Amino acid sequence: MGEQPIYTTRAHVFQIDPSTKKNWVPASKQAVTVSYFYDSTRNSYRIISVDGTKVIINSTITPNMMFTKTSQKFGQWADSRANTVFGLGFSSEQQLAKFAEKFQEVKEAAKIARDKSQEKVEVLGNHSPQESGRETPSTNQASSINGTDDEKIFHVGPEAVLLKNDNDLLKSTVEQSNTNAKKWETELQTLRENNARLVDALQESSANVESWKKQLSACKEESDTLREKIAELEVQCNEASQEKQRNAQLSVRVQELEAELHDKEQELENLRKQAEIIPQLMSECESITSKLQTAETKNRELEGRIDVLHMDVDDSHQKQGNIKGELKKLMDTLDIKLDELHEFRRGLSRLGIDN
Repeated sequence: MGEQPIYTTRAHVFQIDPSTKKNWVPASKQAVTVSYFYDSTRNSYRIISVDGTKVIINSTITPNMMFTKTSQKFGQWADSRANTVFGLGFSSEQQLAKFAEKFQEVKEAAKIARDKSQEKVEVLGNHSPQESGRETPSTNQASSINGTDDEKIFHVGPEAVLLKNDNDLLKSTVEQSNTNAKKWETELQTLRENNARLVDALQESSANVESWKKQLSACKEESDTLREKIAELEVQCNEASQEKQRNAQLSVRVQELEAELHDKEQELENLRKQAEIIPQLMSECESITSKLQTAETKNRELEGRIDVLHMDVDDSHQKQGNIKGELKKLMDTLDIKLDELHEFRRGLSRLGIDN
């Protein structure tokens, strides 16, 4: 019936670097199909993965193999026949757990198949000694055939039937062995062809390793360059955000300045309106200035006159004092004269009375 897939998943395939035995080398550029195959004719299990037309995994599972989880999404196993270590990177922990569980099941099935094959070999080995053991009595029988016919019948009959049955069993075993030998030859030829294809694929892979290394180094350099660019862009983004904040602050400041400018323009307009009145005010100011000068001149003249008047007043005061003194003297003299006149009148009246 040939090989049939029993489980299929997708993963990124890696192989250990044969030179360093430490670094992983990607065997596929993207996630590829990885399948478990069962060969009913040989009772064997294989893990096979093909990327396009190239076979990247062809690993026959043996009971001694061990699948190891090295991280949450990565597992590996060693194939001594292929002299390499395969690694699989999955997209989720569930896929890795399912693949590991299937690996354990297939390994147990391979162990059971190996035990059965060993039992068959032991059975065939046990038949061979029985065959050689039974040939000795037949030889002894041949030596005793020289006896009587009764002895021939007594000795030959049951052993001949037993030998016939053994011979039939041996014939069927030989035929089965011949059939198995033909199958094994066909399988051997298939394995040789597969090995030849694997050798070609291995040579092609070895030839592509250097290019992959160069591509990997180029990818690393490109990744470093992109990281630097990302860092620069982050710095530029931070600067841009700071610049946006500054622009927002400047916008607010510009609005404030525009408001102040509008107020200043209003004040300037008022000043312009007032400037239109300035000539009139200047003329009025000149007239007022001339009037003020005239007033100051008059004021100085008045001050001079006041000084003169003050002098006149002082003179008049002095003259008044003199006049007052003279008037006082005159009043005193007048009082004296009036007193004398009263006395004279009283003398006249007395005279009149007397007369």
